[in-house]
Amino acid sequence: MSPTFLWYIPNTVEPGHRGDDAVDGYGTLDHSAELALTAERHGWSGALIGTGWGRPDTFTVATALAARTTTFQPLAAIRPGYWQPAHFASAAATLDRLSGGRLLINIVSGKDNLAAYGDVEGDQAQRYARTREFMRITRRLWTEELVTYEGEHFSVTDSTVAPRPYGKGPRLYFGGASPAAEKVAATEADVQLFWGEPLEGVADRIGRLRELSSDLDRDLPPLEFGLRITTLVRDTTEEAWRDAEAKVADMAARSASPELLRGPAVGQQRLLDLAARGDVLDSCLYTAPGRYGGGGAGTTWLVGSADDVAAALRAYAGLGITHFVLSDTPYQRETARVGDALIHRLREPLPVV
Repeated sequence: MSPTFLWYIPNTVEPGHRGDDAVDGYGTLDHSAELALTAERHGWSGALIGTGWGRPDTFTVATALAARTTTFQPLAAIRPGYWQPAHFASAAATLDRLSGGRLLINIVSGKDNLAAYGDVEGDQAQRYARTREFMRITRRLWTEELVTYEGEHFSVTDSTVAPRPYGKGPRLYFGGASPAAEKVAATEADVQLFWGEPLEGVADRIGRLRELSSDLDRDLPPLEFGLRITTLVRDTTEEAWRDAEAKVADMAARSASPELLRGPAVGQQRLLDLAARGDVLDSCLYTAPGRYGGGGAGTTWLVGSADDVAAALRAYAGLGITHFVLSDTPYQRETARVGDALIHRLREPLPVV
């Protein structure tokens, strides 16, 4: 299977995300479009665009970037509850059609300021049950006419989406490490995204998800797997580790107490717990950033020369990972540097698992 390589475009009001140095023009269409065009020029298929209340609307940004590019695929993060399924299915189908089938979707069920946009907070089981309904209704609306669905969380009556998306619609990426989240991934997602865990942990999760897909009678094509992680790449191994350690020292100088960084999300907690096993796991998985505020994809980093990091990514590919969502800061410089350094090394066929 041919691998997919995606980058990350920050989607915040204020500059400085994860140490990014862009200030002039930050948040303008020209700035974000230049990041997307840089990704396009340096081998990336597209980029993840994050979501959350208090940030620019992700779907609006994705639409603007699709209009400014030719091959760039926006991986737009969206939240059930912020969107109703029929509204979302129509918007996504329209953008997919206008962009020539380039839209990708990342379904997010994590915490947000729900009350600010009129949503309500449920427990974990409720959140993921709602997400599952949302994904199922959306797929039906993309492929069927006069859809009627009466669920616990959402309903539609005689609903038909026009225009239709390309094929069966945009691919649905999904994350989450709890048992409830894994059931959603096993039955409803196209691609399950993992944070940067050691190889052993990713292998265990892939095995469990494949077994769940079978046990739960998945009626979609086989679930695929992706890795979302920071990649700090330099010309030499020594230079990479020197820069990584300097970055972490700077994070430590500006950080709150590490105890304040522990959060409720199962996947994030798994990453934070890795630091107790050592600062470096596998060949070059750096866990120290998680002690000082490197949340999400910034919690663990792959550090080294291009050959070091490419070898680490190929080890994940050997487990069945075929989607890579990478990033580092400053975004403008690293979009080009990491793309030029890694993608050609990883373009040869990945092993079939």
